[in-house]
Amino acid sequence: MKVGKIIKVSGPLVVAEGMDEANVYDVVKVSDRKLIGEIIEMRGDRASIQVYEETTGIGPGEPVYTTGEPLSVELGPGLIESMFDGIQRPLNAIMEQVGDFLVKGVEVPALNREKKWAFVPTVAVGDEVSAGDVIGTVQETSIVLHKIMVPFGVQGKVKAITAGDFTVIDTVCVLESGEELKMLQKWPVRRGRTYLSKINPDEPLITGQRVIDTFFPITKGGTAAVPGPFGSGKTVVQHQLAKWADSEIVVYVGCGERGNEMTDVLMEFPEIIDPKTGESLMKRTVLIANTSNMPVAAREASIYTGITIAEYFRDMGYSVAIMADSTSRWAEALREMSGRLEEMPGDEGYPAYLGSRAAEFYERAGKVQCLGNDGRIGALTIIGAVSPPGGDISEPVSQATLRIVKVFWGLDASLAYRRHFPAINWMNSYSLYQSKVDKWMDKNVDEDFAQNRVKAMALLQEESSLQEIVRLVGRDSLSEGDQLKLEAAKSIREDFLQQNAFHEQDTYASLAKQNLMLKMVLHFYEEGKRALKNGIYLNDLLNLEVRDRIARAKYLDEKDIEKINSINTEMTRVIDELIQEGGILNA
Repeated sequence: MKVGKIIKVSGPLVVAEGMDEANVYDVVKVSDRKLIGEIIEMRGDRASIQVYEETTGIGPGEPVYTTGEPLSVELGPGLIESMFDGIQRPLNAIMEQVGDFLVKGVEVPALNREKKWAFVPTVAVGDEVSAGDVIGTVQETSIVLHKIMVPFGVQGKVKAITAGDFTVIDTVCVLESGEELKMLQKWPVRRGRTYLSKINPDEPLITGQRVIDTFFPITKGGTAAVPGPFGSGKTVVQHQLAKWADSEIVVYVGCGERGNEMTDVLMEFPEIIDPKTGESLMKRTVLIANTSNMPVAAREASIYTGITIAEYFRDMGYSVAIMADSTSRWAEALREMSGRLEEMPGDEGYPAYLGSRAAEFYERAGKVQCLGNDGRIGALTIIGAVSPPGGDISEPVSQATLRIVKVFWGLDASLAYRRHFPAINWMNSYSLYQSKVDKWMDKNVDEDFAQNRVKAMALLQEESSLQEIVRLVGRDSLSEGDQLKLEAAKSIREDFLQQNAFHEQDTYASLAKQNLMLKMVLHFYEEGKRALKNGIYLNDLLNLEVRDRIARAKYLDEKDIEKINSINTEMTRVIDELIQEGGILNA
């Protein structure tokens, strides 16, 4: 280990001299307490180091030890159900060792070196293998089959491979070149994992949230931003997506968020039963907790730690979703380090490279043809929350994010205050995957799905225009046809878009249920227009009992969604009766 000497300490930034043999992004151990740091700038033999632990009590003259390796994560069995900090230290193992609070300089390997895993080979002696090929599997949890892959840059003929129980550092396979393969591999966090090719993402990530799936969908391998002011429900939206999205693996990164929000995740996820598998949600989840009271510099690393773990599972052929909550805290860490490095500030003090760093992160999403000879297809979807101060999305982090991502779910404080969840504003949100998803929906759900979505969105937009008139001269000044439009749009808002995250039936809606519900609301509008055309008064329409059944349809069990068709039938029958009665009276 090469030794340098500290000459300056400025919060999480430490400057050391005598580091001429070190490289940018090398990991170093700072002072005799061996605090973990990473070199972020080199000037001659002086290295600027961002330290991922508290630096109080450290001063000039103390040693810095270089490791010669970049900041890397350990990849192998034991990741699922684990909770790590921003630099992949296992928090549960640390708690068992030192108690409830992190101690400076504590060193615990990320993956358990003692636990044995049942390794089942999938290749035989004499087989030719290269990077990405699966040489065996481990049943990591009851849901996740962990595929042990040949590390990048390694290839050759299998000389020996053994089935049995092994730790992650035991040799499970030997190649003729003498290369020993273990279940554990490492990967530098700032470099995206290699794949064969990117594929156009066209399959939607089904979230069970009606406003997202129907109006602003995201694809598997897509990118989305959830900006919104404080209290508008960013974290709740991300929790819902982590719980219900049809991804096979979830990586949840709590970056600089409140500790109690990560506590909610820790308490809720083990209790939630995954509807697809019937098992606990934690059995397919990796948590990275770098809360607001943890060292600032580690926030910057936590995003990369999370995305690298997510890429590893993507390379196994899984559909992975990473929730980054919130990228604003990551950008604040960048700004703090940039200020301490005395770099020229950009907008609002953020570094000039904010946009390129954000782009590097989001560009690691995608649907890919994985390395390996079995044609695996994996997808990595990134959903990043942004917390703009005062809800002003013209600030740099929101703008840098929106230039990159293809889906914008704009949260609205006024909707949140009205208890409308999810508080996604349908007037300013968008999805650039819409045309691809429309084709998929028309093919796999209902041939009229996209057409119905367009009709519903048109009603919501017309409602927005009509509300301007209502505010000026009152609702009674509108024609009955326009008043019916307002009622139909209100039904779309309250009976379709609004969901109850705490209601057992309404927290998740399948695409089949969403389709029938949207058809039902539009059917009410079409039947209402028919009734008005035949001389029926609007009040008679609005007082129909069937409207209560429309409002309660969202609470139907998934097994009973066919009852929605009976609501449509009843609606048509009641309108026919009204028209008949009107005809008799006129006669």
